[in-house]
Amino acid sequence: MNAPLKDIKVLDLTRILAGPYCTMMLGDMGAEVIKIENPKNGDDTRGWGPPFLNGVSTYFISVNRNKKSITLNLKENAGKDILRELIRNCDVMVENFRPGTLDNLGFPWTDIQKINERIIFASVSGFGQTGPRKNEPGFDVVIQGEGGIMSITGEPDGPPTKVGASIGDITAGMLAAQGILLALYAREKTGKGQMVDISMLDGQISLLTYHANAFFATGTIPGRRGNRHPSITPYETYKCKDGYLNLGVGNDSLWEKFCDAVGLEKIKNDSRFQINAERVRNRIELEKILIPFFENYELQKMIEILRNAGIPCGAINNLEDALNNEQVIQREMVQEIDIPEAGKTKITGIPIKMSETPGDIRIPPPSLGEHTNQILEDYLNFTKSEIQDLRQKNII
Repeated sequence: MNAPLKDIKVLDLTRILAGPYCTMMLGDMGAEVIKIENPKNGDDTRGWGPPFLNGVSTYFISVNRNKKSITLNLKENAGKDILRELIRNCDVMVENFRPGTLDNLGFPWTDIQKINERIIFASVSGFGQTGPRKNEPGFDVVIQGEGGIMSITGEPDGPPTKVGASIGDITAGMLAAQGILLALYAREKTGKGQMVDISMLDGQISLLTYHANAFFATGTIPGRRGNRHPSITPYETYKCKDGYLNLGVGNDSLWEKFCDAVGLEKIKNDSRFQINAERVRNRIELEKILIPFFENYELQKMIEILRNAGIPCGAINNLEDALNNEQVIQREMVQEIDIPEAGKTKITGIPIKMSETPGDIRIPPPSLGEHTNQILEDYLNFTKSEIQDLRQKNII
């Protein structure tokens, strides 16, 4: 079976996390991804650690599979000439430099268009290509704060808290991949490429959804609620004897099933709790009942009771538990690869499952410049002597 992006060539000028996550998604679905790196140090994350696996950064490993690495000095004219030829030969170009960097190197979007009118050019930045803050750099922790996510994350009496995963970066990477696919689809109709402008801040604002609309409707600024949902209850975390339970009673039918399953029939039809809107209004009274109730049960016993009754629930897993969960294993969300310098290691799998054109993990994260000769020879017809000359001049 062919992967859906099998014949798509991606020129990857990204580093750190947001951009590499995007290009990894494209590579997972069959695209040939050519990662351009600085000859001296390459992607910044090659040096990020510990931890390292036999000298290879685990951070770099996490988002750079299914890519080929070519080193290229873009400060030299010969390096720029090679980049122009690669642009001419590729379908997609992705970058996440600080805004203006690529322009200063002589590659504004208007010039890229002239080189290849069919190319899709995706730019990922902190604040996007327009607006008063367009030239500012963007880092995940800053964007989570600016985008409002941190103001609603954490306990009510605690400080603002960032999400444990880098959702500012990863959301932007996902949106960039989606935008590229949309642009490729549009190109099938028009024959022309276009620019995809992705702002990390835009991505965080888009995640606010019902929180934002509650504010628009009421003018009330939502605060931190810990693990409590603002519009549904019981839909939160409860402490059991030996651990914490996440419970999702998402509608009134589940409320009735929940009460029957755990022996709380006496409050099932209580007017304070019978429908969700009343349960939310009377949340404190309901918590006075449920908090001590759950504290009398062992976690796994309660999970068994609830699951048997069809009530959404689960434990709060640490990473060891989550990555060894049988459901996760069966879904192939943990896979093993062999990296020449690092040896065998496990990595997270591909979350998009397709019945006819599935993605796959074909090649491990590359060593710095591992594919330079191959790409220059196969794509641009350089001879071995010409490549050696480029090395001597520190172009590659």
